[in-house]
Amino acid sequence: MLAMTRKEAEDYARDGYIIRRGLLSVAEVEDFRDHARAQLEAENKNGAVMAKGDKEGKTTLLKMWTKAEDDKYGLLARDERMVDLAEDAVGKPIYLYSHKMTMKQPNEGGAWEWHQDFGYWYNYGCLAPEMMSIYVALDKATRENGCLQVLKGTHKLGRLNHIRENDQTNVEQEHLEAALKRYEHIYVEMEAGDALIFDGNLLHRSDANRSDTYRWGYICSYNAVENAPFKKVREYGNFDELRKVPAGSFRQAS
Repeated sequence: MLAMTRKEAEDYARDGYIIRRGLLSVAEVEDFRDHARAQLEAENKNGAVMAKGDKEGKTTLLKMWTKAEDDKYGLLARDERMVDLAEDAVGKPIYLYSHKMTMKQPNEGGAWEWHQDFGYWYNYGCLAPEMMSIYVALDKATRENGCLQVLKGTHKLGRLNHIRENDQTNVEQEHLEAALKRYEHIYVEMEAGDALIFDGNLLHRSDANRSDTYRWGYICSYNAVENAPFKKVREYGNFDELRKVPAGSFRQAS
């Protein structure tokens, strides 16, 4: 099944997220993850991967691509399963806003504080919150290795004020404390191949990886075509026609 079921659509509208279990098969995850792990760890040694710090000094490695090329990363971002879910979530024609890899290495990967993605996308020239993301777990994600956490239903709050702290853009403390008291706090534990589909205004975070396991995730963000940035602030995020490809096409790329 590619598109959202009626129940998934209802849950997404109410909660601001859904989990699609087993979006990628075991073989697909292994193919994508093993390629990415070898390539990106080599790039990290050569200084070609970003490192984002947290309050404790731990770092999460981050690799972002500005275009969806015909490599494994670009093809998965344009995979019909991803695109159909994103289009159902936004409810309008979409394009790929960005795609990136977040890499929490064993015993090292840092925390991400509470934020909304639209909290900073708005500053990049996107007027409306017609944006969302799909996080694909490439490793088993648990509380111990820093799985994603969400505040259920907080997408309905609209865009909250954010401030820059360390290397991160975080929601202001006063409103965060109020939200934590009123909304259900969910730890999104996932198996490799599961996908979290979530609204651009959903409050989310993750803890540091305090385990001896990897916690890598591939994140594709999508925007309504009519909501393309009115100004160019970043190299990524600007409108580029999305060319959807058949499921699993990335396995044929090197």
